[in-house]
Amino acid sequence: MKPHVICHMISSLDGGLHPSRWTESPDGSRVDWTALYQSCHEKLEGDAWMVGRVTMAEMSKGNPHPPHEHEHDKVDRSRHFANREAANYAIAVDTSGKLHFTKNEIDGDHVVVLLGGDVPDSHLAELAGDGISYIVSTQPQLDLPAMLDTLNRELGIKRLLLEGGAGINGSFLAEGLVDEISLLVAPALDGRAASQSFVEFGEEGLAGKVALSLKSCETLDHGVIYLRYTVAPR
Repeated sequence: MKPHVICHMISSLDGGLHPSRWTESPDGSRVDWTALYQSCHEKLEGDAWMVGRVTMAEMSKGNPHPPHEHEHDKVDRSRHFANREAANYAIAVDTSGKLHFTKNEIDGDHVVVLLGGDVPDSHLAELAGDGISYIVSTQPQLDLPAMLDTLNRELGIKRLLLEGGAGINGSFLAEGLVDEISLLVAPALDGRAASQSFVEFGEEGLAGKVALSLKSCETLDHGVIYLRYTVAPR
């Protein structure tokens, strides 16, 4: 049984993902909009949040530091849980095992890494040695439904906030794993050619894969519109 998944994001009016590229507004600043986003994050009361590799790399900031070769013999190739009692979890999607950490928590939330089946033992040993939890897919690419089931069953995660980037958001939506979209729209534009939106799914897109139904629409401070949608797979 998977957690209830809410894709929680903030974007410009034209769907831009990166606030540093947005236009300015007399209604508010990027700092104001980010604070509103975090406030809504707290109100959603998730017991875990999830981001992709690129986003987590901005927070993990570690360098490779694999342990000695003999320590690889003890590694668990399926899963490792260093903390089953955390109040909240910070989950990273890192198919190829490129993330490295300096500590086992982000702002007090215990780190869990979801990895592809081809990740080497040396990287698993590094994570375990750092006190970080991980789940390894049974196949080279991530088996997202199975991993969500494991997060629910092993760590008791009932409500997960999916917070990008665009690729992981699109993958979750395409597989019918998102239950809600929680989107703050700032009074700004990106407008760059080929700018990344808050959700992407290759060349085929998401047409015919999901159906959205408006749950609520609220005007917040600083010109922000807060939209919530129920998501149903097609």
